[in-house]
Amino acid sequence: MKANTWFDAVYQCQQQGKSFVLVTLLATAGSTPRDGGTKMLVCDDSTFDTIGGGHLEFEVTKQARALLLENSATQKVEHYPLSSKLGQCCGGATNVLFEVFTQHTQHIAIYGAGHVSKALVPILAQLPLQIRWIDNRQELLDEIDQQTLASNVKLQHAETPEDTLSSLPASSWVMVMTHNHQLDFDIVEAALSNQAISFVGMIGSETKARRFVTRLAHRDWSSADIKRFVSPVGLLDIPGKKPIEVAVSMAAQIIQKLNIKSPNEDADKQAWRDNKLLFKSLVVEPLK
Repeated sequence: MKANTWFDAVYQCQQQGKSFVLVTLLATAGSTPRDGGTKMLVCDDSTFDTIGGGHLEFEVTKQARALLLENSATQKVEHYPLSSKLGQCCGGATNVLFEVFTQHTQHIAIYGAGHVSKALVPILAQLPLQIRWIDNRQELLDEIDQQTLASNVKLQHAETPEDTLSSLPASSWVMVMTHNHQLDFDIVEAALSNQAISFVGMIGSETKARRFVTRLAHRDWSSADIKRFVSPVGLLDIPGKKPIEVAVSMAAQIIQKLNIKSPNEDADKQAWRDNKLLFKSLVVEPLK
């Protein structure tokens, strides 16, 4: 994250779905590095702002990260005497409030580093998502300036991208948009094999989508599994074929899914209906 102050960091953590601990110096007595009310923010891999540095800040950061590991929203107050035990000689003391904010982070894996994904990822990076961007073409990944990527985007090179599906967190979403139809199919099959993956979207025409559905049916995939496969992905009432137009359509669908209010709503069936792929009319045709 590119933030300098704790309040900027709070906003970015909330936008990215990242858990954090807000640390506040409460009552202070005697000589202390900073006054009461001073705050800092602690994430699992970084800190923002300061409560004065030194061993106090080191111990407070250590405690905050221990609380993060518990993955539970909580509040806790600890007393810290600023004595030789803490490696500080201020002679004062302070109470520190730890406020733990846990965020549900939705993980999404994007397969393919072509024009559409290059337009899509910067949009998705502004949402509460953790994004894994995967391709088997190292030269394309090398073209991406990692310094400009948001902290919630991780590039990954994989010779066989379909093998990465097993390492995705539970309830991950998948977007398939590689340069090769057979590779797309291999990734879709691997994604459907992982029951923990709740959404499998693929870019492409309705003709390509129907062909994939037919191939899956011929391979004895159940209708329940096939219904997790959504293609063409995106909101089809958003017109246009330019990469940015397709990316906006796909991002809009992801925003819809992120904002589903009822946990019992079947998002994948709804997406299927939105994309006009009606299973009741599915005819299994001979493979060509």
